[in-house]
Amino acid sequence: MIWKRPAPPAELNRISEGNMLSHLGIVFTAVEPEQLIATMPVDERTKQPHGLLHGGASVVLAESLGSVAGYLCSEGDETVVGVEINANHVRAVRNGVVTGYCKAIHLSLIHISEPTRQAEISYAVFCLKKKKKNKDKQKNKKKKKMIE
Repeated sequence: MIWKRPAPPAELNRISEGNMLSHLGIVFTAVEPEQLIATMPVDERTKQPHGLLHGGASVVLAESLGSVAGYLCSEGDETVVGVEINANHVRAVRNGVVTGYCKAIHLSLIHISEPTRQAEISYAVFCLKKKKKNKDKQKNKKKKKMIE
């Protein structure tokens, strides 16, 4: 299992209340050993004026999955931020529900994809760790003091 912070879908949905995720109807449905799954309805909240799923809504689903997955892979006081997102919308969706699957490709890179080929979205998430004192720098400072 890649997750360092245990969080069942019910807890993820609870912390999603009152923000963009709940506004768009995004619901976390599963936290599996190596993937995170969420759904989003294709309705008046997520459609563009022409009646199709808005590309921005797809990106919100992807970024939400990537950010939450990144957070679940972190520990302690580590902070997670998204640094890049790229979306290719390969098929229009007019109604129903879309499902996003988030799987880690590398421990510092998470890939989001929708296997139904409605959208293919990549999202990079990196963990920012608190700075720790570098032992080599400490040794160099000691050497410098000894020389002086």
